[in-house]
Amino acid sequence: MIWTILILVVAIAMFLFGGVMLGNTGKGESLLQKCVNLLAIILIAGCVARLWTPYYLTSVNPMILQDMANGYQEQQAAVKDKAIRKAVKTGAESMMADAPILGNVDAKNTIFIWTDFSCPYCRRVHGELEKVLKERDDVRVVIKNFSIHGDLSDAPARAVIAAKLQDNAKAAALATSLMTKEYYSPDDMKDRSKLGDKVKANVLKFAKEAGLDTKRLEADMQGEVVTRELANVRGMAQEFEINGTPFLIINEQAFPGAIPYAQIIEALNK
Repeated sequence: MIWTILILVVAIAMFLFGGVMLGNTGKGESLLQKCVNLLAIILIAGCVARLWTPYYLTSVNPMILQDMANGYQEQQAAVKDKAIRKAVKTGAESMMADAPILGNVDAKNTIFIWTDFSCPYCRRVHGELEKVLKERDDVRVVIKNFSIHGDLSDAPARAVIAAKLQDNAKAAALATSLMTKEYYSPDDMKDRSKLGDKVKANVLKFAKEAGLDTKRLEADMQGEVVTRELANVRGMAQEFEINGTPFLIINEQAFPGAIPYAQIIEALNK
């Protein structure tokens, strides 16, 4: 700001006293004076604009800053949506290959959800998705297990992915159990060093109730398929700039957050 004021003062002096400093004795000097005046006018205009713009934005019309921010966010969202649509169109099969699927696996409408079994908002949206699946057989929900809460997330995510290797329906049943029941207790949280083992043991109990072979499941949880799917989930989360859960893609349209049943239906009907 100080440099702008100094340049403005110099430019005004050039405009007012340029002729005196250069002398005005001939045609050449007259042309030079015109060039100096032109330069002075350009500098004055630039400095005035530089000084006036911040004042206008902060004092005269501050709402324009909010409009600019909103416009930028909308532009970024449009770019992200375009990238998501392209990725889903070209890579839907690979996105579903190792992921558990709820509902009709051959349905024409697909919902991808980045979710975490320890996330309360994910549990809420799971209930909304269950309502949709009960009413419509033309919808499938592809679970992308985004393990982001350490010991509370790791075993459930791995178990549900591994369960699909035995039977997708049983994997779906396990996913629903983990979303609707408590798979760890306050007592389990007291000793954080043993939390992972306790959560895993509880998850395996749920898996047995779902009819899964728990010995095979435990081995598969550390296998190549689970590792590949978790990498796919994280890779696409990075590509789509997904920083939290839940995050839904409904027929190629992105919806961050725990959206309600009505909004899900509206997106499916578009």
